[in-house]
Amino acid sequence: MKTLYLECGMGAAGDMLMAALTGLLPDPQGFAAELNALGIPGVRARRLAAESCGITGARMEISINGEEEESQDWHAHGHAHGGLEHSHGHAHPHDHDHNHDDHDHHDHHHDDHDHDHHHDDHDDEHDHHHDDHDHDHDHGDHDHEHHDDHCDGHGHHDDHGHDHHHGGHDHPHNGHGGHGHATRGETMAVIAGLAVSEKVKQNAAQIYDLLADAEAEAHGKPVDQVHFHEVGNMDAVADIVGVCLLMEKLAPDSIVVSPIRTGYGFVRCAHGVLPVPAPAAANLLRGMPVYAGEIQGEMCTPTGAALLKHFATEFGPMPAMTVEKIGVGMGKKDFGVANCLRAFLGESGEDDGPNERIYELSCNLDDMTGEDIAYAAEKLLKAGALDVFTQPILMKKGRPATLLTCLCKEGERNRFAGLMLLHTSSFGVRAKLCERFALNREWVKKHTEFGEIGVKRGFGYGVDKQKPEYEDIKRAAEAANVPLETVRRGS
Repeated sequence: MKTLYLECGMGAAGDMLMAALTGLLPDPQGFAAELNALGIPGVRARRLAAESCGITGARMEISINGEEEESQDWHAHGHAHGGLEHSHGHAHPHDHDHNHDDHDHHDHHHDDHDHDHHHDDHDDEHDHHHDDHDHDHDHGDHDHEHHDDHCDGHGHHDDHGHDHHHGGHDHPHNGHGGHGHATRGETMAVIAGLAVSEKVKQNAAQIYDLLADAEAEAHGKPVDQVHFHEVGNMDAVADIVGVCLLMEKLAPDSIVVSPIRTGYGFVRCAHGVLPVPAPAAANLLRGMPVYAGEIQGEMCTPTGAALLKHFATEFGPMPAMTVEKIGVGMGKKDFGVANCLRAFLGESGEDDGPNERIYELSCNLDDMTGEDIAYAAEKLLKAGALDVFTQPILMKKGRPATLLTCLCKEGERNRFAGLMLLHTSSFGVRAKLCERFALNREWVKKHTEFGEIGVKRGFGYGVDKQKPEYEDIKRAAEAANVPLETVRRGS
């Protein structure tokens, strides 16, 4: 069984994960060109060689109109910092005063940490580097770059003490080609219009929804009332779509994720100083094994958490596997230890399918119409549930009712329980942890007398079977004006 193991001992970020996965491809450098060819507004990707503590790997640089975005940690002595520290362990204070125009926003190139901090603009934990604007300042023996504030999807709030004038520079502030406030619908439209497969679009949309829901929960507002600075940016879209595209190319049967280090301390943002993990990341990490570790700083960003939550089939230590390839995605912050996320690809176990733990969530409904129950089931499926089904039941006093059941991944039980409570009349949801045995799956195209038909193959546990895709045989049957079974037999 093809197994992908993700080692997240230094946290997780979209660009770090993307860099690690590119290392598993036959042509790692070619992926950046492929991502650029998608035409995500303003986005340019580069795969750069990187090193940390003598270990070599790669870093994915995602820039918007030539500039990259970064986050900053807030250390105990009260100074914001992007990750570089003096030997005595204290971050260098910044004694400059930022003066900005109306929006207090600007985009930056970074060289600090490759964590994607979608608290503001890009999926990185960052240190802003203004080489394009000639804003380097000398702090004695240390050269520090400028920092912007970040906060769970909101704009910059540069009140941490730099004198920095942006006269003559044009900084775009829109969701299409810049770092700005885009709505969920606008960003979804960009994803839907990309030249990628429907599977990649569906995965990207579901991950974006995870992020959007986490941000809305953090701010106490419905999703449609929040204009997301973070998850509405095209660099965020690039990170998400890039990882989805890589997962499609690698096509692992099982994705095992280690416990995730979050770091600890505080991160500075537009609304002040927030604890690590930041609110959106904390919401996403529910149900997943995490630990703070002994290093101060933000290590797991919202996008990193959302990607792992969506793709992980199980969490735990590396399974017994024959490793064939290793990809190393580097961060930019200097923590004094190798700052990287590693991806191991190989074969594990027999040629059986994945054995994973899932949750079965259910509730009894005796006061909802059939239409309303169908709508709730549809919302759960669109949110990425593994399956949703209903059963007729009898409740107390012989009342007829419906049992609504939702199957979901182990790490997503809280999210789907919340959706069930939102879209049904129930005041409670029962949860049951189950073990699921599944066949390995692959999708192939078969040429028949009725045209090209998609066929799903399942194999493992001594079983090998195929099934044509219903939508394909329906389309072919309608075109040929023949029964479904005629097309099914021919495929």
